[in-house]
Amino acid sequence: METADVVVIGAGIIGAACAEALSAAGMRVLVLDRGAPAGGTTAGGEGNVLLSDKAPGPELELAVASRRRWPELLESLRAEVGDDLADVEWEPKGGLVVATDEDAVGPLGILAEAQRVAGVEAIELDPSAARAMEPHLTEGVAGAVHYPGDAQLQPVLAATALLAAVRARGGEVRGGAEAHGLVFDAFGSVSGVRLGDETVPCGAVVNACGPWAGHFSVAAGAPIEVLPRRGMVLVTAPLPQVVGRKVYAADYVAAVSSSDVDLQVSSVVESTATGTVLIGSSRQRVGFDEALEVEVLRRLARSAVKLFPVLSGVPVMRTYGGFRPYTPDHLPVIGEDPRFPGLWHASGHEGAGIGLAPATGRLLADLMCGREPEVDPVRFRVDRPAVIAEVRT
Repeated sequence: METADVVVIGAGIIGAACAEALSAAGMRVLVLDRGAPAGGTTAGGEGNVLLSDKAPGPELELAVASRRRWPELLESLRAEVGDDLADVEWEPKGGLVVATDEDAVGPLGILAEAQRVAGVEAIELDPSAARAMEPHLTEGVAGAVHYPGDAQLQPVLAATALLAAVRARGGEVRGGAEAHGLVFDAFGSVSGVRLGDETVPCGAVVNACGPWAGHFSVAAGAPIEVLPRRGMVLVTAPLPQVVGRKVYAADYVAAVSSSDVDLQVSSVVESTATGTVLIGSSRQRVGFDEALEVEVLRRLARSAVKLFPVLSGVPVMRTYGGFRPYTPDHLPVIGEDPRFPGLWHASGHEGAGIGLAPATGRLLADLMCGREPEVDPVRFRVDRPAVIAEVRT
């Protein structure tokens, strides 16, 4: 493809969802990634599609729209690219949030009630009901809330399916292609993307670089505050079913919304379709430092055993990590940059990108095409004070 209507920079789940929605709107789309498509943050994700960890507000609205859209989107992908490419291991298995001390029961119930008002199904359970739902759960359960709407999928497969649809519609996906900056016309609007010595003419560019979105925004001359926040995950050897759904401790919600730089660990345990158990969750702001910290892994293991004592002594098969795209106000950046017409951003979803991807892609496509958006875009705008940054010299 020598020209494109839109160039999407970043072939992770958010870039793939934006590219799919834009191509569905009839645009010629070129997707660029400096590495392998879906090989960055998306490959390091657990595949969570969650409503349970979000308080009422704009992110929950985006999550509800995405949760509604995922099954519809997967059905349309099956019809377009075939069952094999559209098989993303979708599991609408629900989630269970657990309070392991009495002090956490009240706040958990208050959050659940607020979520119900916002349209989320949240069923409060006493300890015996929680253990009946998850028999291997610790006996130290003080209370729990069941969220039937929580789901999981395989994130690399999901991104691959979305990109397959882009290709099927005449678009192109290029790995190993790093964008170095933008080209502007005489009026200051985006007119192309620089790839080394090559320039790809286009009418719009989407910065969907995930944790690297801040870096690319600087290269584009329009800085935004998107920073990396590292997380680690342990993967056990395959087991008979120990966990039926996503289960996490109530303090996980606070960790997600925290701005602390220091390491935070909260118990998150879930099974996969292959029988392995994923153990998280850690959050740490260390830049792009990839060094493996044994203490983080120890704390993850201890927190999981506290929630599910049956995991004590189970061998860990591997560990992996990645960088989540973090914004200071914990909301994604979705929209056109007011400094340069034609430059759009879709990033800052932190650990919720898998769950928020379909609605993010639809919202960006609605805004770009001048359609009435399903979700109010105001709180995600680029020019809010927490996100827009000055050029630093």
